Order: sequence, then C-alpha cells, then structure tokens
Amino acid sequence: MTSREKTGLLPLDDSGPARPLAEKALTIAWGAIQWPWLLRSLWGGKLADKHALLDRLGLPHDALPNLGSWKADTWFLWRIVEAIERLRPQQVVELGCGASTLVIAKALEENGGGHLSSYDQHAGFVEATSQWLATHRLGADLRHAPLVADPSDWSHTWYALHSLPREIDLLVIDGPPWALNPFIRGRAETLFDRIVPGGMVLLDDAARPGERVVASRWKRDWPDFDFTLLPGAKGTLIGTRRR
Repeated sequence: MTSREKTGLLPLDDSGPARPLAEKALTIAWGAIQWPWLLRSLWGGKLADKHALLDRLGLPHDALPNLGSWKADTWFLWRIVEAIERLRPQQVVELGCGASTLVIAKALEENGGGHLSSYDQHAGFVEATSQWLATHRLGADLRHAPLVADPSDWSHTWYALHSLPREIDLLVIDGPPWALNPFIRGRAETLFDRIVPGGMVLLDDAARPGERVVASRWKRDWPDFDFTLLPGAKGTLIGTRRR
C-alpha cells in the first residue's frame, strides 16, 4: 500500500486484533532472515522505467510518487499492466490499495473497461486513494477491510472482505504487510475458487523467503494453477488457472 505522497520507511500502524506472542516471535525471527529482501523493497525501480509505464498508460509523469520505501515497485506495476492487456479482465480484485490501484484503474480504462474492487485495512488510506484516483478521473470500488481475528495455518488475522465479485479474472495481492506474519498473504487462497479458468493471480514481494513458503504451499494445494516466479528486485509470483 502507498499513497501518492512520500512514504516513510516504516509501514502504517496496523491496529488489528491482538496477536499471540508466538506469532510475534515468529515474525521477529523471519524479519532477521528476510532483511536483505526488505532492504530491496526500499528501491522502487528506475525513473526511466516509471516514465515509460506512465507513457504507456497516458498518464502524466507526476501521476505516481517516488516508488521507493514500501510501495509497489515499477517492475510489479509493469506486470499488472501486461496482465490486464493480455486478459482484458472484467473483474479485478486487489488486496492492499495504493499506486497499483491507480495503475489498474487506468489500465482497465485503456483496455476496454472492467471493474476494480480494492481492499485495504486503513480507512483513511482508502479515502485518500479514492481522492487520488478522482484527480485523474478514474473510478474503482475502494473498500475498507479491517483486519479481524481469523486463525488459520497462515496467520491469526485476515481482512474482513465484503462485496466480493462471484468471479475474478485477476487477483492482485500486495497486502497485508509481512510485519503481521511472514505468511499472511497465503490466506488470499480463500479467493482462488472464484478465479475463472484462464484467470490470474499476481503476488508482489514473491522473492522474500516468507512468500516463497507461500508459493510452495500454493503449488502443492492448488494443482489446477500454474505458478511461475518472475525475477525482479522483489519478485513477482504469477499463478494462472488452467482452462
């Protein structure tokens, strides 16, 4: 998640339910393992690549902020645009709104339309992102999805998702933050049954050790998807549901 403004080095406070001490200890331990990958997250990509992306979408060069810190980097944003150009999706669901929300909304507009439902745990952030899109005359359903107690093999919390489309053509996963649990994004598999044949999943930060565990378990538990890890500073996992 990110705004169009400068983002600090620390993620926003996640005021969800209290977590067990064991989960907090797990997160600290994995933070010690993941620090080289976390440092890579502070680099958002080349300015020339960002300008090329904005030119592709017909957006001004100041439409996106500096993509350093915890924002989606240029590499991931390019993968989103390529997926939309390929799929021409009618229903896109995004977990963790921000710069990617702007890119998705504009890419849909440029490629025949489609509906975007974007969820984030911070109500104020959802409102700010909605206003950001409005300045570019773009629309999307941005929804506040607070973190609630939801114990699973992945974590003890998850989004309180609502008003989800019955069928999803493209699922973009860039939240919740790893600091809640290194495996928390694995819980997004609860939406996989909604993905249509030929539909796609995009997972950001997929080069991190925690996300590699997630990818391994998804490959084991979802044999009707083909998963591929693409290189990049932070890595992108692409999952395509077989037809």
